[in-house]
This record gives sequence, structure tokens and C-alpha cells, in this order.
Amino acid sequence: MDVSVGSVIVLATIATFVLVHVFGNRLRFLATTPRSVWLSAAGGVSVAYVFVHLLPELAEHQETLGERARDAGFFASVESHAYLIALLGLVLFYGVERFARTAGGARLGSGRAETPLPVFWIHLGAFAIYNVLIGYLLVHREEADLRGLIIYAVAMSLHFVVNDQGLREQHGSTYHRYGRWVLAVAPVAGLVIGVATQVSPLLLSTLFAILAGGVILNVLKEELPEERESRFAAFAFGTALYAALLLLTA
Repeated sequence: MDVSVGSVIVLATIATFVLVHVFGNRLRFLATTPRSVWLSAAGGVSVAYVFVHLLPELAEHQETLGERARDAGFFASVESHAYLIALLGLVLFYGVERFARTAGGARLGSGRAETPLPVFWIHLGAFAIYNVLIGYLLVHREEADLRGLIIYAVAMSLHFVVNDQGLREQHGSTYHRYGRWVLAVAPVAGLVIGVATQVSPLLLSTLFAILAGGVILNVLKEELPEERESRFAAFAFGTALYAALLLLTA
């Protein structure tokens, strides 16, 4: 991959991540019920990325984790280390999500008061870690070529749009005052850490697997709940279009 071109795409992607969170409130056409067709299409893109690109990449990380496990004699007979770690990531993020919803009450759209600050900060902290990982993996990915970078950048940018709208709806003005700034800085911090550090393949595979579980959960939780009134046609179109692009450019 041309280093200069790759650097420009990385910086443009980070700038997009920041802008999505800082100016997400200006995208008022997305905050509608039934769900905006654009949000459903973006969710479809994220789902396509998960099943056509992320899961096969997770299989490649399984090779690294499995090899290290066999060398260490740690669960050497298990052939699904990466998937178990991804499952753990999904369960952890789901636990935080359930805590935020049960301790914070129903969504703002249901007429409740805003989320209590301790609950808000715990929920936001989980997403900040999530965003740091996404920023970090802009630098350290299994597929370090230009195609892999563009695929990751597009999918995660749209994923951030969906996440931002969900958090804005859930936490209202509290998210607008504090949360958007924290989540805008988080991927930048991840990028800086990624540039400044070089981790072992084992840790990199572990981080990727945890992130994979989080992405799967966040993609599905934003599209499946009944109150979302999601647009299936737009969701299916986004899924089919991005899946086709991934397959055609493979």
C-alpha cells in the first residue's frame, strides 16, 4: 500500500469519525420514527461488513490465537479461541447496554427524564473504549492493504453514524453536552496509541476479537428492537449493496 495515500485515508477517516460525533445533532433527518431509511441502509452496510469481511478476518486471527494456545498448552484442543473472545466481547457490551437501559429507564422518546449521570458515564465509558479500539485498528489490521483500509473506513464511519444517533436518542442533552466530545476524541486517541505502539500478534488478535463481538452486538441492537420501526427495504438494500461491493472487490 502506498504509505502517503494510506496516511491520507487514515486521517480523512479519523476526521470523519470526529465530525460524525461532534455534528451528529445537525443530521436531524436521521432522528425520525419510523427509522430513517438512511440509518437503516447504514445498518445494512454494517451487517454486510460483519458477515462478509469481519467474520472471515476473525478466522484469520483464530489461526494466530490457536497457534499461540497450542504452543503454550493452553486450551490447545479448542479450535475457536477467537470466536470465544468475540462472544465474550459481545456479552460484555450487552451487559453494559442492559445496565444502561434498566438503570436509566426507557428511552427519552418514551417521555422519561434523562439518564442518571453515573449510568450515563458507565455506558459512555464502554463506547469510549469501543471507539479507541476502532481508531487503534485503523493502524493495526490483519489486512494492511489499501482495499482493506477503505472497506474498514467506510463501514466504521457509517457504523459511527448509527451509534451516535442511538446514543443521542437514549441520553439526550447529556450526550450532547459531554458524550459526543468524549466519543469524538476516543478514536483519535486510539490512532495515536496505534502509531506510538506495536503490540504482539496475540494481543492484536485478542483486541480484534473483542471489537468484533462489540460490532456484532451494536449492529443488531440498533436495527432489531421493535420500537425502532426499522425500514427493512433500506436495510436489505444497504446489506446487499455493500456485500456485493465487498465480493466484487475481493
